[in-house]
Amino acid sequence: MKTLRHAAGAALAVFALTVSGCTHASEESATPNAESSKAGIPSNAQIIDSIKTDPNIAAMVPDDIKESGTLRNGAAANYAPAEFIDTDGSTVVGYDVDYITAVGKLMGLKVTTANAAFPTLIPAIGSKYDVSVSSFTITPERQKQVTMTSYFKAGFSMAVPKGNPKNISPDDLCGLSVAVQTGTAQETAAQEKSKECTKAGKKPIDLLSYASQSDATTNVVGNKADVLYADSVITAYAIKQTSKLEALGGITDASKFGVVTAKNDGGLSKAIQVATQKLIDDGTMKKLLSSWGTDDGLIETSEVNPES
Repeated sequence: MKTLRHAAGAALAVFALTVSGCTHASEESATPNAESSKAGIPSNAQIIDSIKTDPNIAAMVPDDIKESGTLRNGAAANYAPAEFIDTDGSTVVGYDVDYITAVGKLMGLKVTTANAAFPTLIPAIGSKYDVSVSSFTITPERQKQVTMTSYFKAGFSMAVPKGNPKNISPDDLCGLSVAVQTGTAQETAAQEKSKECTKAGKKPIDLLSYASQSDATTNVVGNKADVLYADSVITAYAIKQTSKLEALGGITDASKFGVVTAKNDGGLSKAIQVATQKLIDDGTMKKLLSSWGTDDGLIETSEVNPES
């Protein structure tokens, strides 16, 4: 993954803020303003402000959402740089937020993002939230519950304390403690790896599941867990922020991320797909991702419920 474009001091400040507990704020926030850039967080306000409503895309938006004028997004704002709390302690920022705000602009809608625990997001779709853009890996299990529209791609990766003092191999996690965020695809993958350990007559993985990604990172930095397991962009961000971690092995299991909408969303997912494709085709998506150093995640084609 490419190096993230944040000033080191500012990145550490953001890390300290998220660890301190501000990620549990439940307020809604609109598009982050230019003040974010002062803290080393990129501001894409100018790019987003320049986006005009596309009448064809706006016409595809379900009537109830169109009439409200607002697209309600739910996200677990503890997964930097995808979604996390700005230094003001309440505004949700990140490349996911920039992306869905840009989609909203094409639809002629204001986008609000509410911070909530990751496992609560899907159950609240269609009632509390219209969409959830929160680094959801597209999986068959999730597609049974909701509709998912692809917009980004990333793999899985691991990190260990700098110097790898325990000489851990990425191919053998048996008997080790592995830190993950609750409800993520990496938690499921680690559970499967642990079963394989047991079948091979080895000790299972001691899986440490945390509500916050920053808590998972902190416990590896503090040597309370042996391995951090997360999406590749998240692991890269954690390594850069802390300077106390290093990558373990390479990137595996490259998968697409999806915007979550209700199973029967009245055509909202199709509107999101068309809007996403327009952002990809006109270069806006690349600009937004590049500012966060995550343009490796750019996809060529957005699809509704693609094969995972």
